[in-house]
Amino acid sequence: MNILVICADTFRADYLGCYGNSWIQTPHIDKLAAEGIRFDDFYGEALPTIPARRVLYTGRQAFPFSYRQQKGDMVQLPGWHPMYDEDVTLAEHLSGLGYTTGLVSDLYHMMKPGKNFHRGFHSWEWIRGQEADPFIPTSKPDQNVSQYIGSKVDVNPGRHRLMSQYLNNRSWWKDESDHFAGQVMQSAANWIMKYGSNKPWMLWVESFDPHEPWDAPKEFLELYSPTDYQGIEPIWPGGLVDNYTKDEFKRIKAHYAGECSHVDRWVGHVVDTLQSQHLLDSTIVVFMSDHGCIMGEQGQIHKGQDRLRIQVTRCPLVIRMPETQHAGTVVDGFVQHQDIMPTLLGLVEQTVPERCNGQNFWPLVTKHQPIDLRDIIVSGFGWYASVRTADWNYQAPWAEADNRRPPELYNRKIDPDELTNVIDDHPNVATELQAHLDEVMETTPLTEGQLSQISETDTPAAVPGVKW
Repeated sequence: MNILVICADTFRADYLGCYGNSWIQTPHIDKLAAEGIRFDDFYGEALPTIPARRVLYTGRQAFPFSYRQQKGDMVQLPGWHPMYDEDVTLAEHLSGLGYTTGLVSDLYHMMKPGKNFHRGFHSWEWIRGQEADPFIPTSKPDQNVSQYIGSKVDVNPGRHRLMSQYLNNRSWWKDESDHFAGQVMQSAANWIMKYGSNKPWMLWVESFDPHEPWDAPKEFLELYSPTDYQGIEPIWPGGLVDNYTKDEFKRIKAHYAGECSHVDRWVGHVVDTLQSQHLLDSTIVVFMSDHGCIMGEQGQIHKGQDRLRIQVTRCPLVIRMPETQHAGTVVDGFVQHQDIMPTLLGLVEQTVPERCNGQNFWPLVTKHQPIDLRDIIVSGFGWYASVRTADWNYQAPWAEADNRRPPELYNRKIDPDELTNVIDDHPNVATELQAHLDEVMETTPLTEGQLSQISETDTPAAVPGVKW
């Protein structure tokens, strides 16, 4: 069997029709779910973008994080570093087993100098220009970018530079196929037409959309926003709803929804290519995300390391099997990013590398054998972590410092959207979940594979203000 994986960055699970959304138009991904399996409790293990890919590509947990300064990288977060040499990636493993492997990505961060996420792929293509990618040199230092950010948001030099760069990068677009999702998915379709006869194969497709800037093509934006809108276009908004008028915030949501529908349209194009090449019924098709985002909940916009609520940590996961095996199945039970690699290897009846410590979750689908995968999960992002059970979500810093937000607790049974912090009402629950986080921190070694364990001098202990 062949494997096609499509990972769409920042795609909220509940912005898909197949996950219960009644106003978002995502017919192609909904069809994949109807013909396949939908997983309702799929969560990130290490967030955001780069840590998530390390987990997905290696099948190995990344939290607790090590901390490394990344030269020349605007992002300085724990876990934001390349894969270890000792890790065996899915692409490396399958290549060694005779698979033709390919990567198509517009994800700027994974292609930066010093990153190594193309490891193991026979071919890889980088679609240039996303976010702050210095693709087209910018020569407009005085460009007014506040209309794209918001009049109440501080446009500091860094934000101005990022927005100006993005506007330059998109300056040549003529229609919706030029938007990044169109470019990425068309390149994926081209790869399938070129290499699809080289059986077996694995193609991994990274779509940075619907990550911000939320810059939906006009025809998709107008699905969710009035055509006579006269305000600003805050495609890269600040983090608080209060910075925008009611109509401006509706426009922000419309741009995000439009990007979701645009990604869906092009996912459909890739699946149609499989069909036209007579490959659909010999290919495992996976659609998923690395994380979601906040879209107005608690007055916030965007993801954040101290915003580890369900809108951010829960991800969509849909798997369509050849000949629509298990069509319409819905799976409950915690599954995480590290489980993708061992599950895919199990489906194609291949061995799993020793360093891969995720679990094959397919018995949750077939129910041929009892499986109790896990009843508690931890998701790390920056200096914070979420401890989640069926009933509770607890968020706390995993390294103390003066500027950390205090812990939060959400009762999932009565507050499924996790909008109300009830930590003062349930101190015993918070203590219990904090104890689990402490145990994870104390018992999980920060290792660089099998060759060396990070010493105390290499940990974040050297970061000013951090206590261990």
